[in-house]
Amino acid sequence: MRSVVTWLVGCSLFLGAVALSAADRPNVLFITVDDMNRDSIGVYGCPIPDITPNIDKLATEGLRFEHAHVTIAICMPTRAVWMTGRYPHRSGALGFDRINKDVATLLETLHDAGYHTGIMAKVPHVVPSRGKAWDVVVEANDLGVGRDPAKYYQQSKKFFSEVAKSDKPFFLMVNSQDPHRPFANSQQEQGRLKGKRKDPKFYTEVSRTFDPQEVPVPGFLPDLPEIRQELSEYYASVHRADEIVGSLLKALDESGLARNTLVVFTSDHGMPLPFAKTNCWRHSTITPWIVRWPGVVKPDSIDREHMISGIDYTPTILDAVGLSPLPGVDGRSYLPILKGKSQRNRNYVITSINRTSGKNEYPMRCVMTRNASYIFNGWSNGQKVFKNESQAGLTMKAMKEAAKTDTEIAARVKHFLYRTPEELYDNDSDPDALHNWAKLSECQGVLNGWRNLLLKQMIETDDPVLPAYKTYLESVHK
Repeated sequence: MRSVVTWLVGCSLFLGAVALSAADRPNVLFITVDDMNRDSIGVYGCPIPDITPNIDKLATEGLRFEHAHVTIAICMPTRAVWMTGRYPHRSGALGFDRINKDVATLLETLHDAGYHTGIMAKVPHVVPSRGKAWDVVVEANDLGVGRDPAKYYQQSKKFFSEVAKSDKPFFLMVNSQDPHRPFANSQQEQGRLKGKRKDPKFYTEVSRTFDPQEVPVPGFLPDLPEIRQELSEYYASVHRADEIVGSLLKALDESGLARNTLVVFTSDHGMPLPFAKTNCWRHSTITPWIVRWPGVVKPDSIDREHMISGIDYTPTILDAVGLSPLPGVDGRSYLPILKGKSQRNRNYVITSINRTSGKNEYPMRCVMTRNASYIFNGWSNGQKVFKNESQAGLTMKAMKEAAKTDTEIAARVKHFLYRTPEELYDNDSDPDALHNWAKLSECQGVLNGWRNLLLKQMIETDDPVLPAYKTYLESVHK
């Protein structure tokens, strides 16, 4: 395991907004997809031909980050991080919770600065307590349950037309609800439709389907027929999400507003299958992050050096549009990187889990670098069982069945359900987090370096998991 000394450095807050008039401020289009793994995208390594042509094209027109992470791999709290620039325990949005009343948000700040604001789909998940700051709200049911590319095109075209008639810049957050469950043509989808298949409000056809044998199986899952079937449905939803992205960018181009629009594309976390969503492994939080900004960001560029995360989104947008940073933020602007410069102290990110949508408490904390990751599972005691939404469907059922006769799969199922207090992985040689180095006696010295870094960060942010972590450290040092 590599030494951690070279990157044990703190983060400094980058300030210095440039004063701009409302007329000079760029527009902001924030595009998110729901539950999409980074490597499900062509430019990020998906081997399926033309799986995401629109996202791939966007990448050639802007900057693609190779080391971007969400701060928390759950849909509502990760959006709260995007809107506040704060860790979940510093905004109050630990899970499916509202942001504390005294915490400022990006939405309100842009609205008060004269931006025409809009949101499409996932409306209850994005600062629901600040709803008056949205000028335009398009619910998911008006977008084919957040899955109809044609309806996204129509609604975005309408929004851009309204903006073009005003003298205001815009902030538009568009959320695709693909490839979130239920996957296209899956048993789950059939169960939810219950006779509504012909109602366009609830059902959207996919333009492309996949044979289970042509889809890649991620290394953190076993290669089983049922898993391939579920992945084929997932990839049909991935392709439809890409079509939604394409429809938005088409409408933007046709509006004549693209030249002065900063576009950010990302996913809220990894795929909704076991070992991805609602966890702190690398494949849980690493996310596609693409920024297109004509005249500022160099087209077809790739950043392989800096690590950025969800807490950096709000500081960066405010910096880019010339507004002062919000008070109390944990993130910092990466605007210098967008302008082609290097930025210090971008060696690691902190990620976390607190509670699931089912209100079950599973405190996890992770220090993630480009090369390694250290995870503390504060809930793991050998008895408590992990349960989340990703266990629905075919994959976990298939793994449990296979575990009856396959000891390797049985060990994976046991690890997923019960975990262990500490995990340490080499992201280079083991990106799928299959071999936990924290259990090896020869790694105990290196492990202390990771512990100290996480402890320092938890103290600085007044993390509520801190007492449990201190108690655990005392037990291992006896």
